Amino acid sequence: MSGYVITVTFQVKPGAMAAFRKLMDENARASCRDEQGCHRFDVLVPPGRDDTVFLYEIYQDRAAFEAHLKTPHFAVFDRDSAPLVEGKTVKDFKLVCEGSRA
Repeated sequence: MSGYVITVTFQVKPGAMAAFRKLMDENARASCRDEQGCHRFDVLVPPGRDDTVFLYEIYQDRAAFEAHLKTPHFAVFDRDSAPLVEGKTVKDFKLVCEGSRA
């Protein structure tokens, strides 16, 4: 499998995690459900770090990711989550080997 991978690390403001997760989880589910080019969208929280959310997303290609950024569900997430976030780091990768059993 080839693909375009995005990772995002969010630093969430104190006391905002529940609201942020609600928005993020809705965005992740909609991305996988509604976007043909979105193959994976995982939301992870490191143990003991209740202010951090890490995303691992796999898209068919960069164009599929660019399409994701134009979806209504992403626009809602981006707008409504902005006041809940202290910072974020985005990185992109080329998927060269998938180690999945599927």
